[in-house]
Parts: sequence; C-alpha cells; structure tokens
Amino acid sequence: MKPDSHEVYGRKRSRNRGLGLVLGAFVLIVFAVTVVKLSEGADMRSPDNFGQLPPGSH
Repeated sequence: MKPDSHEVYGRKRSRNRGLGLVLGAFVLIVFAVTVVKLSEGADMRSPDNFGQLPPGSH
C-alpha cells in the first residue's frame, strides 16, 4: 500500500463518523419531539375537515 492511502482512509473514516453522529442526533431530536407531542396529548391526526366550521359557530 502507498503511505498516502492510509491518510485517505483515515479522512473517510473521520467523515463517516461525523456524519453518523449528525444522523444519530437528528434521529434523537425527532424521537424527542415525538415523545413530547404524545405526552402532551397533541392531536396528531391529519385534519380532514378543511373548510368546515365547527358546530355552533355560524
């Protein structure tokens, strides 16, 4: 092997670890937001009544 190929592999490994950490952090943030929304009892269903007024509001 050439001596400079070790440096290239080291850079790739370092970049892959950094990307893995960023991806892992993103997954944790999405999970945390989901847990918080579910614990607050937020209505997570999609609204299927666009354009309709609630009963008694007209």
